[in-house]
Amino acid sequence: MTTRIGLSGGIGTGKSSVAALWRDLGAVVVDADAIVHELQAPGAPLLEEIRTEFGDDVFDADGTLDRKALGQVVFNDAAARKRLGELVHPRVRAEMAARVADAERRGAPVVVLDIPLLFESRAAAARGGPPAEDGDRFDTTVLVYAPRAVQIERTVARDGCTREEAEQRVAAQMPIEDKRDLADHVIDNSGSREDTRRQVEALHRELLGEA
Repeated sequence: MTTRIGLSGGIGTGKSSVAALWRDLGAVVVDADAIVHELQAPGAPLLEEIRTEFGDDVFDADGTLDRKALGQVVFNDAAARKRLGELVHPRVRAEMAARVADAERRGAPVVVLDIPLLFESRAAAARGGPPAEDGDRFDTTVLVYAPRAVQIERTVARDGCTREEAEQRVAAQMPIEDKRDLADHVIDNSGSREDTRRQVEALHRELLGEA
């Protein structure tokens, strides 16, 4: 029996690092962001839909998507974020479902679905919006947590943006403390890597025992 984990976090919380730790433990990780990049590869139908919706300004001269330019558009415009989501999310959900089904056919004991906006999409669905990213696919949800101040510091260091830009990116997501209240389990990634590793290993053993 496969245990399905819905993994989320916020900008700068270190979710990708936690997903990598789970992969080291033998879990299959299905990464929503990686799938988005694949769907936005040159020649993909989604790319032309994005061009039609957002124009040539979010593309490089060679025709590849300028993700930074697109990000600046959607981080500052809730309506634009919604339009982009309507283009991207149905395709991502379908591809994630296919990869989960494949992992289960191969007998994977744990599948981690790495979804950055998991709790935002659930909240939107509860308000009558489009279906959540997960549907009924998870046995449990896990939040990778770091305080807001740490999120901002890490985003500045990682992306080379200004503090104001980092604050805008963090503010575009549901507050991390609200996500903490919604998650079944929390991995506090504000300390050392070893401390985070211990938390992941302990939760991994707990979930397999529950399964």
